[in-house]
Amino acid sequence: MTQQRTSDGLQAPHGGKLVDLMVSSQAEKEQLISECGDNVFECSDRNACDVELLCVGAFSPLTGFMDKNTYMHCVEHMRLPSGGVLFGLPVVLDTNSEKLAPGQKVLLTYNGQNLAVMEIQEKWMPNKVLEAKYCYGTTSLEHPAVQMITMERGRYYVSGPLRGLELPKRIFPCQTPAEVRSSLPPSVDVVAFQCRNPIHRAHYELFTRALSAPNVKPGSVCLVHPTCGPTQDD
Repeated sequence: MTQQRTSDGLQAPHGGKLVDLMVSSQAEKEQLISECGDNVFECSDRNACDVELLCVGAFSPLTGFMDKNTYMHCVEHMRLPSGGVLFGLPVVLDTNSEKLAPGQKVLLTYNGQNLAVMEIQEKWMPNKVLEAKYCYGTTSLEHPAVQMITMERGRYYVSGPLRGLELPKRIFPCQTPAEVRSSLPPSVDVVAFQCRNPIHRAHYELFTRALSAPNVKPGSVCLVHPTCGPTQDD
């Protein structure tokens, strides 16, 4: 399989383009906030992570929370409806608010920060049983993700594009996709691995052996990508 590469020699971002939703102009930020009026939504930890990942392009090619059609296509087919881009799980903003409605601009806040402005396009009640069955292969509440969908998320999902204002403050450093890409050598294969636990010997063996795989070119590098944000307690 031939890898698509950008003009700087790096492998092309997922979906072909690295999204950047962050607003740089302070005047534009203030204007966006003023357009929201009293419409303010306080994000959960999970919401805030999703807002951050959308704004920095980690969920490229998405430019906001999925609408119902995109959500259903992702749930049922693990792909985006436009172009058939692989996308394993839906990215949604959940709420119990009866006040949020399509057409509104909403300021998304988190722990005293103004993260983003969202223009709501759709609001619907999802079939969470269907979502759990398709996405995780079970509807059992013993599965932590099923429990999250059914017991933690709000009854409604809302969709719409985002304009990023600032990123959540973390106690640990987080590089954006653009920053990670700028650190990679051009014109070489990158073997990437995402983990949610500290690296152990089995991981190390997996990395080194992957670099020797027949479909990986000599001189390739390994990118270890740790998971940050809400995870299981273990």
